[in-house]
Amino acid sequence: GSARTVSHNLGVAPEMMWLKNRDATENWPVYHKGLDGGTNPETHYIRLNQNNAEADSADWWNDTAPTASVFTVGTQGQVNTNTQKYIAILFATIAGVSKVGSYTGNGSTTGPTVDCGFSGSPSFILIKRTASTGSWYVFDSARGIADGNESQLYLNSNSAEQTATDQIDPTSSGFQLVTNATGLNADGETYIFYAIAAIS
Repeated sequence: GSARTVSHNLGVAPEMMWLKNRDATENWPVYHKGLDGGTNPETHYIRLNQNNAEADSADWWNDTAPTASVFTVGTQGQVNTNTQKYIAILFATIAGVSKVGSYTGNGSTTGPTVDCGFSGSPSFILIKRTASTGSWYVFDSARGIADGNESQLYLNSNSAEQTATDQIDPTSSGFQLVTNATGLNADGETYIFYAIAAIS
């Protein structure tokens, strides 16, 4: 219930964190290094199961950036209710394997090309608009990430997958947006993402 640090063994500072209260019906709070435009991400939070925009509050991460050994939670009950148990899932970029990052939309169907540093196309991509409402888009190789139509799911929705739309194309080292849909590529908007490389 009081602001505190929590030890972890990731070995590097987490660039994205998902927390969940195991003892109560609560949201999934998210920290991501791209929040607040990447300037002071520890001052902001967003939720994995909702389409809300990011918000500024010290109650979530106590305005303290995570380090290679600890992360900090504030007094907000969704991250730190006294005596209740939580899980924390931590993510960081691993060269050639995974990428935690952000990009700025341009509002064009020839959208930003995002270099993830992969030696091939990604097998999983998660994208969320930050400053405005927008779904958590999920693209994966099991359902196809292709030059052309692909299917997508939304983490914040229990709807069936959306099919027959061309939103994103793989590149030799990452992906390119090929839509001006506001959830993925509105002009001047910031988007956070997490990508995993295809493993051969």
